[in-house]
Amino acid sequence: MSDQNKTLTQLGRATPVPASPDQAQLERAANPHPDALTLVRFTAPEFTSICPMTGQPDFGTLVLDYAPDQWIVESKSLKLFLQSFRNHGAFHEDCTIHVAKRVIDAIAPKWLRIGGYWNPRGGMPIDVFWQTGAPPEGLWLPDQGVATYRGRG
Repeated sequence: MSDQNKTLTQLGRATPVPASPDQAQLERAANPHPDALTLVRFTAPEFTSICPMTGQPDFGTLVLDYAPDQWIVESKSLKLFLQSFRNHGAFHEDCTIHVAKRVIDAIAPKWLRIGGYWNPRGGMPIDVFWQTGAPPEGLWLPDQGVATYRGRG
């Protein structure tokens, strides 16, 4: 483990799920290849939060793509951060952008985009997309791979 990665406090340890996103610690590790233009993807197919108006659970898939610079997201801390939304009341738009901005604050990537593909609420799915700007030239951007909602069948 490099000296830069010795500050990781959650990896390899029993760590409880934080009570809220604000209490979650999103950790980073040194990028082993900062000279390579790379796309890193995290897909959370069982993302859960709470509707701030009804208290009912909301479910969706988050796809987070980023081009790292000097740092990468430590995945266990990201999983714990995402799990911390389970009892967090916020609209889909807020949850999606909140995740993206916390990752940006933690690792300062060259570029980031997020797709929030939310299951229907009130009979209508709400999908939320955001990115930091134009992707770096030459960065391979695969489709996020989540089909638009078509109902059952």
